[in-house]
Amino acid sequence: MLTLSLGYAPMDVELSLVIVSWNVAHLLRECLSSLLTLPCVEWVDGSLRLKEGGIQVVVVDNASTDGTVEMLQREFPWVEVIASPQNLGFTAGNNLGLSRAQGRFLFLLNPDTRFAVVEGIDPLQTLLDYLRQHPEVGLAGPRLVYADGRLQPSRRRFPNLAMALMESTLLEEWFPHNRWARAYRMEDTPLDGPHYVDWVTGAAMLVRREAWQEVGPLDEAFFMYSEELDWCRRFRQKGWEIAYVPQAVITHYEGRSSEQVLAARHIHFETSKILYFYKYYGPLQAGFLRTFLWLTYVWRLAVETAKYLLRHKPALRRARMRAYAQVLRSGLRPKPLAGGAR
Repeated sequence: MLTLSLGYAPMDVELSLVIVSWNVAHLLRECLSSLLTLPCVEWVDGSLRLKEGGIQVVVVDNASTDGTVEMLQREFPWVEVIASPQNLGFTAGNNLGLSRAQGRFLFLLNPDTRFAVVEGIDPLQTLLDYLRQHPEVGLAGPRLVYADGRLQPSRRRFPNLAMALMESTLLEEWFPHNRWARAYRMEDTPLDGPHYVDWVTGAAMLVRREAWQEVGPLDEAFFMYSEELDWCRRFRQKGWEIAYVPQAVITHYEGRSSEQVLAARHIHFETSKILYFYKYYGPLQAGFLRTFLWLTYVWRLAVETAKYLLRHKPALRRARMRAYAQVLRSGLRPKPLAGGAR
């Protein structure tokens, strides 16, 4: 591991931002630049500050090949850059960044996000103020929106097996408005003010240091996906509340790193879901879920093969056939399950 540059971190660090990046230099540049436009952020004596204290920014680069590290050193010398010689994954990368964080509050932020001041509301100040005013809350998430301003669902209930079968699966494609997926995404709960939730998605999470110290790091058995679900559940088990603060708005372009490797994205997404069910509901439910998900990829491969034989967008069909075949070969077996119980 190589720390290539050390941004200046004041002794009184109020906030540490941790960003894990992989081959999205252009989006990371936009993310960091948007931080500098926030009303609550200012330069004082050559360092970033809030009125309550300093800001530390840590970027963990997961062996990018697009010039990310060079861009950061050239354009953002105040950022602490940790260059990993290999792709550690989202979870281990965040844990590495958190180990260097000095702030009273810790902000885990995706590189494909951008701060947005909507109706004069500073999202960073809003989230920080909320945590300062609610000591029972250990972690809070903002309202996420797509680049075109549409709402991006980012608050969740803890999933049961029916939700896992009906959300982000083939069944939801066939039944897009089913009640289990809607309940999982809390579509039955209004967005008119801050409220407690079971968990928030990991693109933007503000964490209280003492809560993190009590709960511990993200579980690195989750390479990526569902790690924030597991983390939030552990926060709740320790008695900390999780809050969704819709007044704070952050743009999230979503999936710009993982979409570069289609098969791996599917494998990590599904195996992380299975791992979560194994961890909290046991091998029977996890095994049923794994079998169901594996069979959905049998169906997807059959459909893509039929379309390929009909010469409908053959290049696209070939790419999907290769990806789905790779998913099937993986068996969708999370590593911790391969040798038995965790």
